[in-house]
Amino acid sequence: MLTIGYIGNGKSTNRYHLPFVLQRENIKVKTIYQRNPDHESWDRIAGVNYTSDLDELLHDKDIQLIVVCTRADSHYEYTKLALEHNKNCLVEKPFMETSEQAKEIFAMASKKGLIVQAYQNRRFDSDFLTVQKVIEEGKLGDLLEIEMHFDYYRPEVPESVHSFNPLESFLYAHGCHTLDQVISYFGKPDHIHYDVRQLLGQGRMNDYFDLDLYYGVLKVSVKSSYFRLKERPSFVVYGKKGCFVKETKDRQEEHLKLFYMPDNKDFGVDTIKHYGTLTYMDEEGTIHEEKVKSVNGDYGRVYDDLYHAIINGRDKTITDEQTLLQMEILETGVKNLQ
Repeated sequence: MLTIGYIGNGKSTNRYHLPFVLQRENIKVKTIYQRNPDHESWDRIAGVNYTSDLDELLHDKDIQLIVVCTRADSHYEYTKLALEHNKNCLVEKPFMETSEQAKEIFAMASKKGLIVQAYQNRRFDSDFLTVQKVIEEGKLGDLLEIEMHFDYYRPEVPESVHSFNPLESFLYAHGCHTLDQVISYFGKPDHIHYDVRQLLGQGRMNDYFDLDLYYGVLKVSVKSSYFRLKERPSFVVYGKKGCFVKETKDRQEEHLKLFYMPDNKDFGVDTIKHYGTLTYMDEEGTIHEEKVKSVNGDYGRVYDDLYHAIINGRDKTITDEQTLLQMEILETGVKNLQ
């Protein structure tokens, strides 16, 4: 049994973590630390201890893993506290404010023989897992180009911000999802071209990014905008022999926002209308077009991996090197914005 506690009792903890953890019989949630008990807006969970005393969480000998689900500007402070109290730590993304902070945290964990890791749950998105399946089946041939889009039409968000803060930039807040997907599957790129903009003008928030990561002849483009009234496909994959188009995103977040939880068998599951389309030419020159059944996603797999790392001594799936590379890319992407 892995016994865990949370720092933070807001949307992140209650929407993106607990619904998956509570489905796992080998994990026990013991304590949740509420930073602002007067603003409690989520229903309490039976059997879980709620406290406003951080020391109660940090000094509990039963708790093996502390999950930090707070604003990014407090991740460093809370993670360092958890490690100082000999707790393994899972940290929401973006992992830290800077790569230097991340290096310090990883070094501290290594010295103490503890595990610290970023919550890169989007590795287990259905659309991303389906793309991997299609690539590995080989019908596309040698890969040439991949386009990844994570679009919104929320102009009210950038229009309400009149100053620039790297931690509140679109690249930091959303690039940490898609960049991790690229790094986890393709590794470190040969080089990167950055197009990171403030569409409303200098001094406003970053509301657009387009990063091209090059791996030999393969180009992987990671694109996102707050001003896409009609979303672009989630993934478009081009190979020498064909292409694969996945129009729709993973549906786990869609269902969570509707409070349709993972205990439902069809939670996050694509229907036929959500399936991607694979078009390819076979060895005889015949062109085929077929729907590809989506692989089911599961954000909770982050916790499965951590369970095996902490309890069974397995290597982490989300490595320090991958997280540091992502942090460096995020920093480089916003360094010239003001």
